[in-house]
Amino acid sequence: MSVPTTTAEYRVEGKANDFSNMKYNSSAQIPKLGDHDCLVKIEAVSLNYRDLIIPKGMYPFPMKPNVVPCSDGAGTIVSVGPRVTRFKPGDSVCTLFNQAHMGGPMTPSIIGTGVGGAVDGTLRQYAAYEESGLVAKPKNLSAIEASTLPCAALTAWNALYGLEGKQLKPGDTVLTQGTGGVSIFALQFAVAAGARVIATTSSEEKGKKLKELGAHAVINYRTDEKWGETAKKLSGDGEGVHHVIEVGGNTTMPQSLQAVRMDGLISIVGFLGGGPKDGSAPPTMVDALMHLCTVRGLLVGNRQQFEEMNAAITANGVKPVVDEKVFPFEKAKDAFQYQWEQKHFGKLCIEVK
Repeated sequence: MSVPTTTAEYRVEGKANDFSNMKYNSSAQIPKLGDHDCLVKIEAVSLNYRDLIIPKGMYPFPMKPNVVPCSDGAGTIVSVGPRVTRFKPGDSVCTLFNQAHMGGPMTPSIIGTGVGGAVDGTLRQYAAYEESGLVAKPKNLSAIEASTLPCAALTAWNALYGLEGKQLKPGDTVLTQGTGGVSIFALQFAVAAGARVIATTSSEEKGKKLKELGAHAVINYRTDEKWGETAKKLSGDGEGVHHVIEVGGNTTMPQSLQAVRMDGLISIVGFLGGGPKDGSAPPTMVDALMHLCTVRGLLVGNRQQFEEMNAAITANGVKPVVDEKVFPFEKAKDAFQYQWEQKHFGKLCIEVK
């Protein structure tokens, strides 16, 4: 197989409200591989909320100018540097979100290695990454399915298993919010572990899909404004849930605090909702004391967790939930808009050919 010297790619130039600043180049040069680099033929990319807010100039973490967007990708290695030992041409891999996060806690230097933000991302046909920044693809998943793992799946896994002493146990109750990627992966991982899941959503149709995925109870947050109190009542013993996967931020946090049990864990993984809708002040850190719970912010996860998660995915036959609409590479901007309008269910993917 000949090694390409150019690649088609998108780059974010400045910021815009309509993704028009995502500029396409059909023949960008591929730099020479370093000693420990692998050249990956990207076959599929999945989108996250983070990918949408980077072109809009709303992302709070480090970024490089004119970055190739998207953190999540899966593909096949076509060439390796002379000192690569972990992979060989023909191996199927996924990208690691923070390229320097091999294990242990997050550090400021690790945050500066985020793919699609501080480091060029996956929205291109070919991409070179150090071998340490790649993870073997689970054998039971297609490239499209595997492309959903680097951010949403690993974030959900870290939320459930990443804090020592608070790891998910069989019989625990988990509260998830909505039908985005992190929430659905958390539901799937929790069900596979023998936990109970209470899920919130905004429609009966989505509620039926959540039940099909194994949710034990579904609450419509549009018709039940006190859904946190309802979740507490539904938590088996009525004392509250053990884990909350908090994706809304200040908007949903008040109800998450109502739902969590004493000594429970709220994992804040996003801020989709903005501020409280009723104009009230958002919760403060003192609220964690008042509810006697742990509140933890986290940013995806490390390579060791990724590999442990992949082993669980393979052993339990977990299949990522991918939206029925898969966009071609040439229509990537349309995919961004589709997800921005929240038309998707589960993970939205782009097929790269």
